[in-house]
Amino acid sequence: MENMKVTMIESCKVVKECRVTEKASLLTSKDACYTFEVVQEANRLEVKTAVENAFKVKVKKVRILNRKAKMKRSRVRRARPGYVGGMKKAMVVLAKGYKIDMM
Repeated sequence: MENMKVTMIESCKVVKECRVTEKASLLTSKDACYTFEVVQEANRLEVKTAVENAFKVKVKKVRILNRKAKMKRSRVRRARPGYVGGMKKAMVVLAKGYKIDMM
């Protein structure tokens, strides 16, 4: 037990931003599911505690999606391709009766 390293990220640093897209707003109105962009090292438990502490709500379920970066080619820089958009998303379902005011 002593050899195990427990690295918990501070709850204020776990959630980067709230993702407000068409699909995310549809999930929010239908299932009380909110979408956040989180740091790469975060796990479900850290996301749950961070959202509960930040917004004073009760979290029922957390789903995490890890979107890989895509390679993008440029017509000008053919020899050196670039990368676009890798991120980790967390979809948080709240318990009945709770909601987060985004505005």
